[in-house]
Amino acid sequence: MKKYNVKHIILSLTIVGLLLAGCKKTFLDEYNPSNRTTDNYYTNAAGYESLVVSCYPLLRDITQQRVPFLNGTDMFSSGGWGGLLIYPTQTTQLGSAYDSYDLRLNASLGELQTLWDLLYKEINRCNAAVERSTGVTDMVDSVKNTRIGEAKFLRSLSFFWAVQQWGDIPMPLKETTTGSLEVVKTPAKDVYTQIITDLNDAVLKLPATQKDAGRVTKGAAKFLLARVYLTRGWNFNNSLGGSAADFTSALALCDDLISSGLYPMETNWNNLWPIHNKNPKAETATVASSVATANASKEVIFAIQYANALAYNGDANMSTSTGLIGNNMHTVFSGGPSGPAQESRTSTYNRFLPQHNVTWAAYRMFDPQMDVRYEGTFNSVSYATVAGSVSLASNKPYNQSLTVTYKIGDTTAVVYPWNRPTTTVDQLGVNIPGGKKNYAVANTIDLFWVGKLTATQTVTDNMAWGGPIFWKFWQPGILYGDGYSTFNDPLFRSAEVYLMAAEAIVKGATGAKLGTADVYYNKVLDRALGSNAGKDPLCAANPANVNDVTTVASYRATPYNINIDMILDEYGRELLGEGNERWFQLKRTGKLIERALKYNGWTTWGVAGTKQIDTKHLLRPIPQGMLDNSNPRILQNPGY
Repeated sequence: MKKYNVKHIILSLTIVGLLLAGCKKTFLDEYNPSNRTTDNYYTNAAGYESLVVSCYPLLRDITQQRVPFLNGTDMFSSGGWGGLLIYPTQTTQLGSAYDSYDLRLNASLGELQTLWDLLYKEINRCNAAVERSTGVTDMVDSVKNTRIGEAKFLRSLSFFWAVQQWGDIPMPLKETTTGSLEVVKTPAKDVYTQIITDLNDAVLKLPATQKDAGRVTKGAAKFLLARVYLTRGWNFNNSLGGSAADFTSALALCDDLISSGLYPMETNWNNLWPIHNKNPKAETATVASSVATANASKEVIFAIQYANALAYNGDANMSTSTGLIGNNMHTVFSGGPSGPAQESRTSTYNRFLPQHNVTWAAYRMFDPQMDVRYEGTFNSVSYATVAGSVSLASNKPYNQSLTVTYKIGDTTAVVYPWNRPTTTVDQLGVNIPGGKKNYAVANTIDLFWVGKLTATQTVTDNMAWGGPIFWKFWQPGILYGDGYSTFNDPLFRSAEVYLMAAEAIVKGATGAKLGTADVYYNKVLDRALGSNAGKDPLCAANPANVNDVTTVASYRATPYNINIDMILDEYGRELLGEGNERWFQLKRTGKLIERALKYNGWTTWGVAGTKQIDTKHLLRPIPQGMLDNSNPRILQNPGY
């Protein structure tokens, strides 16, 4: 038997005891010098006000998760259009999981996990605001009711985004204060019932206007409620509890918003976006002045706030260079300047990190000459920002002993509209032998003037430009290292109200105040036509066929031609990139598979030319983190 030294044991126990006693008085015990906790802070007006305000910042994070909302649709893909357009014989090409809808679209996708986590984080904050309101005794009832209405709106918005993505979902209505592995799915129809109940209550509680910019108003609640009724009316898979009456309810809310006069459409569509000179070296607007008109627009019913650095400060992306929280919309959509003579890594054109590339079909849905939204959305000209030159000696297959020089402000590249093809070589740039222009010229039929390329062909063009810049959200004067703008993200605006009304009428809604569906639709269209109002704008009759520039169709509505596809086209033209709505619009109307296959080349291509999109993709897979952290394990959506 081993012998023990009793003295050493006693000494050791004494030291351990002293250490434990010392620790108890220092870092092992929580020390709260202000004695402030959620239970005693959220019981008064000041504390409760801060709780409701804390429900706003997460909207920045949520709305910047745009990939699941936009990509894999008829209008946006993760990858550029060039691969499939240039190399139609290349069988190894593969789009993103969201565009190809193949086996990679599964529970492990980070974007879906992030979106899920953010939505439920927001829901929990809103639950706390709704629940804890009863304990606040020193707040004027009208103010407290307004704050409850705000929280119920924000909770409803989060549930609405979640139920559209995933179908049956957990629906906690109480603040989570303790850990639990039990997760119960609520049927989608019950989620819609709760959303509608909360929004109706919010409509009653919220004021028509708010003193603080960006707070929810009665109009915002009516807008969201109209969209919810519209979505439930389509009754996806007969699972939402919808009926024809929902379309009439949606229409009534739209008419209320229109007749209120609070949200008049801008006379000039371009006033909705930051002011910017297409030649950045001729820019005169500052960061603040470029967004002043857009951020003050009465057409915007609800916007995510970025202009005021102190407004609802909290969780979103923050610039390390400026300390400001900002909007990244001007950075993440397709396009960038051409390569020749451009400044490197500066704020002149800022940086382009495209996550959402416009399909060629989207360009071809506009009349480039008549519809002001084409040039307002896209910048088809690239300018030199420094004096420079480019050699054509290594160009293939057109190598030339030629160097092209540029001065600051010179045009370096243009992309002609889809309905203005280059038919003779002298219309092209000097990078093509016989070309007359001192800049690159691109068109949608034949980018390099050598016909459709095969996978084995090598083309090098030191002047080439792939396509127009997505210019709608561009804001000048932003530091390169920042990447965020002060443009308030317009989540809801009244132009969409008119289109939602048109959609409801096409689906049988009754009681319209303005007339037939085409009347509502053409209100939006004629604003976009400006001085051409009343005329027939022409889009490509088959936007997906880039070779056809002569077959065109009018997109003016009449009582006889208006249908869901025409309305979806107009949603696309008017709201391109806005509101995180495109995937939802296509799913709601039962058009996602049809239109993604028709207009998104990557979805059409699928895997090695075999389409993969299927009805299971009308719901997203429940994220892996939710599956792993639930016990009993929450059921995955069918097919995943």
